Amino acid sequence: MQITYYGHACFGVKVNGKDLLFDPFISPNEKASAIDVNTIPADFILVSHGHEDHVADVAAIAKRTGATVVSNFEVITWFGQQGIENGHPMNHGGQWKFDFGTVKYVNAIHSSNMPDGSYGGNPGGFVIQSDEGNFYFAGDTALTLDMKLIPETGIKLDFAMLPIGDNFTMGISDAVVAAGFIDCNNIIGMHYDTFGYIVIDHDDAVRQFQAAGRSLTLLNIGESKEL
Repeated sequence: MQITYYGHACFGVKVNGKDLLFDPFISPNEKASAIDVNTIPADFILVSHGHEDHVADVAAIAKRTGATVVSNFEVITWFGQQGIENGHPMNHGGQWKFDFGTVKYVNAIHSSNMPDGSYGGNPGGFVIQSDEGNFYFAGDTALTLDMKLIPETGIKLDFAMLPIGDNFTMGISDAVVAAGFIDCNNIIGMHYDTFGYIVIDHDDAVRQFQAAGRSLTLLNIGESKEL
């Protein structure tokens, strides 16, 4: 699998020849100004919740690419009202087998409303299982014991994307605990540095994970990595 970081909490992951795009917030993000949103590939767009900094480019990319948008029922209903025809609604604990692998929508502790203020349902994260590997996109979340359900249900993760910026989500120390809960050694940080509230000390973050015997990768915006 190849993962590409587009800033904030937005990643592209190529799985079994399909391009999965998570939480696209690119064009309004000054730190991602070098990224041309019109060139980003997507077969599926997975949306963790309705906040603007996770959905800003969903409609434009979905209309350009014809991608299927995957999220909770309320988010999919809202995007349907915006003219997005290809939507797959899910809810917590449910899973669905797509042509690239299986997606399970799992709990996240956060809030959610759409950019116009309408109800965005309960926020969530995604566990992806495929014959190329398994990974977890946590979305915006606090540390929660529900994370322990991932390994306890027999899912072995190859890597996970966890928020580490604090203030709005878990901070670094809680993310270290979360890595233990999900039994995953290979963590990719997200939801940090975009705003003043979530600026982190990169060196300290890496050290904290190393002290716990785990690896934290902080990708540069636009950087890709084979996993």
